[in-house]
Amino acid sequence: MLATKDQYLSRFKDLGIEVTCPNVTQTLSEDALIDILPDYNGWIIGDDPVTKRVLKAGKDGNLRALVKWGIGTDNIDFNACDELDLPIENTPGMFGDEVSDIAIGYLIGLARETFQIDREVRKGEWPKLRGISLRDKNVAIVGFGDIGSGIANKLIAFGMHSIIYDPYVNQSKNEYFSFENWPERLSECDFLVFACELNQKTHHMLNQNTLSECKDGVRIVNVSRGGLINEIDLIDSLRSEKVYSAALDVFEKEPLQNDSELKSFDRCIFGSHNSSNTSEAVERTNDIAIKKILRMLAVEE
Repeated sequence: MLATKDQYLSRFKDLGIEVTCPNVTQTLSEDALIDILPDYNGWIIGDDPVTKRVLKAGKDGNLRALVKWGIGTDNIDFNACDELDLPIENTPGMFGDEVSDIAIGYLIGLARETFQIDREVRKGEWPKLRGISLRDKNVAIVGFGDIGSGIANKLIAFGMHSIIYDPYVNQSKNEYFSFENWPERLSECDFLVFACELNQKTHHMLNQNTLSECKDGVRIVNVSRGGLINEIDLIDSLRSEKVYSAALDVFEKEPLQNDSELKSFDRCIFGSHNSSNTSEAVERTNDIAIKKILRMLAVEE
């Protein structure tokens, strides 16, 4: 049975630990965190801004242990954690299957325009949009960790070929994979999928210059972090149809703003930073995060 928030809270209550779960759409602001954190010994972090200012406020209070829920850590100032002597861990390897599943779903949706057909049928229309076949198409995959490798391996079943961009992975070419330096051979790729971390080197790695290297009519999927893509440049490329369509689960600013021009492109698919969210994965990650924070706080279950 799916564990509810109340069940997790009762687990802490049995240990004599007080827990607060703030109501939030995506993230709390720095000011809100500064008001809250000093009262707590431990923090299980979502996508909130873990800045030096926030950490110092917590350290000046009672905060002494941090666990990042999930694998993405681009929102965390690790130098400040070290400087303030605040131990922090994350929960790696949790969502490779789940996020790669969503990436494949988005890729198929873009290829066959299933999401657009759904919208039109709901309006009473009966469209016959012509898609593209997957077999023998090339897919650029940026990042070859749990998620990127999962995507590449699943694409083999479709008879697709993956061009991998990951400076930390050095493998030989085989029938289905080849490894290149970004942005070499982008012009050969029918799809471009982002599955890498966001850092100073990867911020806005898809921009006007790298988009110009892409094949005309490329379809783009991002299940990683919004900051990998310069959205202004992407909008320009969608407008010119250099990019035929995009499936974005993440954005530079979240939630996606109501007035974002991205919403004007009917062929695009939008998510809500939700690609890891399955019952099984959430329970698994919750359990590991809780065990880690209890160990760091020297609490025995």
